[in-house]
Amino acid sequence: MENRNLLHYFFITLKGMAMGAADVVPGVSGGTIAFISGIYEELIDSINNINLSLFKTLKTEGIKSFWKQLNGNFLVALFLGIGISVLSLAKGISWLLLNQPVLLWSFFFGLVVASILFVGKSVEKWNLATIVMLVIGTGMAYYITTLPPAENTDSLPFLFLSGALAICAMILPGISGAFILVLLGSYKVILDAVHEYDLKIVATVGLGAIFGLLSFARLLKWMFKHYKDITLAVLTGFILGSLNKIWPWKKILETKVFGDKIITVSEESVSPFSYEGDHQLMFAIILALVGFSLILLLEKLASKK
Repeated sequence: MENRNLLHYFFITLKGMAMGAADVVPGVSGGTIAFISGIYEELIDSINNINLSLFKTLKTEGIKSFWKQLNGNFLVALFLGIGISVLSLAKGISWLLLNQPVLLWSFFFGLVVASILFVGKSVEKWNLATIVMLVIGTGMAYYITTLPPAENTDSLPFLFLSGALAICAMILPGISGAFILVLLGSYKVILDAVHEYDLKIVATVGLGAIFGLLSFARLLKWMFKHYKDITLAVLTGFILGSLNKIWPWKKILETKVFGDKIITVSEESVSPFSYEGDHQLMFAIILALVGFSLILLLEKLASKK
């Protein structure tokens, strides 16, 4: 991994904060932020470093070699930022989701539209195969956003699977891990388990998340190594298909109360002129342009680096 100074790690922490802010919003993936901020492949590589050879290095060469092989400074800086963001911004973003949903979704919509162009531009050669995979990725993501939620279940094997699938979604650009949990019917069970300190359920979900993260990261690394353009085309499709979920103007069909949180489980996209309430169209367009411009700024900063 590249040599970095304290300032570099400070910016990685800021990128982690941006990822954390995205993960707080049901429907936006922190993986999208990781990709557009230029740390996605390093994150996947670093996760893949967590294997048996890492602990052999610890035993034979000591903590310094272990930490270097792990790329520990990068991971600590990144997850520190994610943690800070989730703890400090969760209430603020939850308030915006409840009180200013159109403006918040408009900002993220502009951000995600720009990220589609950013990721798509990373494909070195567009051909029939990449176009087909783009269409497949788009269709899969769009279909997921239209699925009805399942009933809640507290089966431990299912919760293990839920943890694995949710963490995979979180590192995939375009798909939200929290949204996957709602679809699977695991969101309330897991939320209640956290509030009630049910260690059996929390540990089961945690083990599923670790299993999913380590196994899925290996698949992604292999895909990037052998089929990079196809992988990027699929990821571009995932982000494109997810736009349905973050369209600012929605007609809410059904909500559920999970503890102190109100989660929309069924909705449909509508025209801003058919929106029930103030469509705030001018401010929505301005915030979408701000989100779009932010990605262009990040791209310029990354190219300078």
